[in-house]
Amino acid sequence: MSVRPEEIDRGSSAHAPPRAVAERAEPQVPLLNIANVLTVARIVLVPLFVLALFVADGQDTRWRIIAAAVFGVAAITDRFDGQLARKYGLVTDFGKLADPIADKALIGSALIGLSILGDLPWWITLVICGREIGITLLRLVVVRRGVIPAGRGGKLKTLVQSVAIALLVLPLSGAFATAGMVLMYLAVVLTVVTGLDYVGQAARLWFAGGRARGESRS
Repeated sequence: MSVRPEEIDRGSSAHAPPRAVAERAEPQVPLLNIANVLTVARIVLVPLFVLALFVADGQDTRWRIIAAAVFGVAAITDRFDGQLARKYGLVTDFGKLADPIADKALIGSALIGLSILGDLPWWITLVICGREIGITLLRLVVVRRGVIPAGRGGKLKTLVQSVAIALLVLPLSGAFATAGMVLMYLAVVLTVVTGLDYVGQAARLWFAGGRARGESRS
């Protein structure tokens, strides 16, 4: 009696381990996808933003507007790349790591640039950049135990920082400039709070990984 190929396939799938069947059923997400392209584009826009910000020592109104526009485009890509990744199943480990790094490069360059130009107190820049560098290093330390994606608090923090920076980069005065500083103070609070939350998540992931290895050896 002959056996049809499809019956062989069904039989092999029935006897295959569940994990192997799941791995065959789930296609691998390609590294080169629209979400990751937008993330890399945001990184590329960082030096262009810095160049525009420092034209004429930051005193040229037209170039300050251009710098704010470049910053705005770069900041908007942060929203779209995350949405596209989740909607179309394009989430990758590269994207989880590169997305926050791109955010930190953009925000950090803007804060340092504004402080150099005297438009932002250095202590704010040091607090925010110190937190971002510390979290990035912590992320690299725990990456072998697992990847902690950016949460809602982190996204809110980035949004408030972005709006505050855009207002400070623009050649504004009066109430608009005051609004920019108020938002920046709020961003500092969110930066510290979300930083402490991330440290807690990383600690739980680290110790959970240690327990899992200990159990596997027993």
